[in-house]
Amino acid sequence: MSAIPERRHFSMVRGFHLADFFTLGNAACGMASVFFAMQYMASGQLAHFLLSALMTPIALVFDVLDGRIARWRQQHSSLGRELDSLADIVSFGVGPAALGYAAGMQGGWDVIAMVYFVCCGVSRLARFNVTAETLAEGTGKVAYFEGTPIPTSVLLTAVLAVAAWQGRLAEAVWGGSMMLGPWQVHPLALLFVLSGSLMISKTLRIPKL
Repeated sequence: MSAIPERRHFSMVRGFHLADFFTLGNAACGMASVFFAMQYMASGQLAHFLLSALMTPIALVFDVLDGRIARWRQQHSSLGRELDSLADIVSFGVGPAALGYAAGMQGGWDVIAMVYFVCCGVSRLARFNVTAETLAEGTGKVAYFEGTPIPTSVLLTAVLAVAAWQGRLAEAVWGGSMMLGPWQVHPLALLFVLSGSLMISKTLRIPKL
């Protein structure tokens, strides 16, 4: 009876290629970013916030490398594509949103803005996966992205890192805050709305390098 699960386990391991382990490195950075953001909220130590922000560009390095390694070894697979999308959601969606919350954008409208941002990232990746073959037009390579790629959220973490370095977090966050109806909103949270909206845009086409 135990032979069947073992066989499935080894089959799964054999399904992974070298590039996929770099993709897992991407996902690991995303989770580290979330944990560092939580540590910052518990400790108030700036180093934890900056480490959380740093995880996003490191995740981007892993994200770039996994694609290049897959092309170099000619080992593209459906597993790798799905794994890449799941890792990107963590590193470039959930991670930046957690950092925004840790930065002090904790009003009701702020939370909605960041949930919208993550949902846009999920939608954008799902749309790309199901339309990749059509966009490739028989060439085997996608010529352009519809909407901005989710790794562009590294710009959000860069903005928050600069704000943190200047001591502009919590009540001192850039743009301040205001009451809008029943909830508080920080204008800086609109960057998450802008980033999410650009990701799901169908009219914006960006050449894929």
